[in-house]
Amino acid sequence: MTAKIDVFWSFRSPYSRLVVPDLLKLREDFQVDIALRPVLPLAIRNPEALFDANDRRAPMYIVRDSMRRGEMLGRPVVYPLRPDPIVQDFTTMKVAEEQPYIHRLTKLGVEANRRGKGLEMAGHVSALIFGGGEDWDKGAKLGDAVSQAGLDLAELDEAIENGDHEAEIERNQAALDASGHWGVPTMVFEDEPFFGQDRVDTLRWRLEKSGVPKR
Repeated sequence: MTAKIDVFWSFRSPYSRLVVPDLLKLREDFQVDIALRPVLPLAIRNPEALFDANDRRAPMYIVRDSMRRGEMLGRPVVYPLRPDPIVQDFTTMKVAEEQPYIHRLTKLGVEANRRGKGLEMAGHVSALIFGGGEDWDKGAKLGDAVSQAGLDLAELDEAIENGDHEAEIERNQAALDASGHWGVPTMVFEDEPFFGQDRVDTLRWRLEKSGVPKR
């Protein structure tokens, strides 16, 4: 019996960046099929829920906590992101209407999952984005990260140019909403959501309790 786990994931979420190695290890240990289901970040979907120019506690805490969590795990999370996948004015916290990065990244994640390499691609690309380097969007850097997952960036770009990837992203968002949570990363197993990078151990416990076979 192969169990199915859906992972709702964002290319702007530092915790999404941190969770990938744990999910890959989970897949090694259990007979599970893990589907990467990329969604747009909350900054695009509902910026008012997170950003307030007069109250910056939430984003400041996320930055501090994700950096120390990454340091603890040996998975660097380095700010500022250069460039940030979301174009945003951090003085006013206003999110720009024009977003040249995040829509492409999210569609690439959808296509990578269709090709059976969603987790791998997400892991390498997010490590590039959050790894402290500059200009991850320029030259061969993004292509090299994608190739480490066994995929070709040009082929992925061609596939998303006229594909239905935006509709799939919307379906992913609807499924995340239906799961009972709104944040990323959220893992869903048998209609039960597990939110957060630090909940993989709880998910592992649930798989064992449910009798999912180990490899």
